[in-house]
Amino acid sequence: MDLRQLRYFSALAETLNFHRAAERLHISQPPLTVAIRKLEDELGVALFERDPRGVRLTTAGLAAVAPAREALAAAEKVRESVRQGAAGLRGRLSIGFIGSAIGELLPRIVSPFRQAYPEVELALEEMNSVEIVRAIAARRLDVGLVRLPVMDSAPVAFDVIETDELVAVLPASDVLARRKTLDLGALADRSFIIYSPVSVLHATIRLACHRAGFTPRVAQEAVQVQTILSLVEAGLGVALIPGRSARFAGEGVRIVTLAEPLPIAMGIARANEPSVLAQNFVRTALAGCQD
Repeated sequence: MDLRQLRYFSALAETLNFHRAAERLHISQPPLTVAIRKLEDELGVALFERDPRGVRLTTAGLAAVAPAREALAAAEKVRESVRQGAAGLRGRLSIGFIGSAIGELLPRIVSPFRQAYPEVELALEEMNSVEIVRAIAARRLDVGLVRLPVMDSAPVAFDVIETDELVAVLPASDVLARRKTLDLGALADRSFIIYSPVSVLHATIRLACHRAGFTPRVAQEAVQVQTILSLVEAGLGVALIPGRSARFAGEGVRIVTLAEPLPIAMGIARANEPSVLAQNFVRTALAGCQD
């Protein structure tokens, strides 16, 4: 028994006429007659009664109508699921993201993606940028939102989706906090609250300080920008954070622009040969961040 036989049976059961059933199936009548006879032989029971007045379903045939329709519907569902999967309309997408993407970037991308691809299941996991890149290379993740540049040799592709600049954060009581702009070198004698080594910004900030002619005196390391801002507000030191994160600053700190801009970026990482699901996500992310 195959789906072709079930389609033939269902058409004949609905029309109770070999000629009309053949027309509906877009075949000639002899192949339909042969297929129905073969199906009855395989089942060992007559499905139709044939006489000069026409065709009628037998008791066995009546019992087979509903299961045949269900089987055909199930087969169509499988066919549609495969089509949607091939087009990236259905499936499971694993997304890695860094903590600083939670507030604004992640919702700006995920919301339109879910609207465009409602049948795609999203699995999100917070990691640092290096972990995300390595997980993508190992095929444990499909895509990831990372801080660029990622110092790792994993074979992963990147697209910049958001640019920003580092800004200085000082306690409100610091004399330099009154300035509108300052040279990074002016902070050489200050203690620094710096991102922990798991963050790409750790190396970025150390390199910027080195180019400004000093090595930062690190008083404390932290992972989250909110923690860094709190420690600065407590007077433990100064910090450099992304400008977009300045909105988290409390009343006890001041944000000062650097005279020489220090550009940074957020990117979306993917495998060099990404799945269709990943391609759709990247395309949605790039479109959303260009608006």
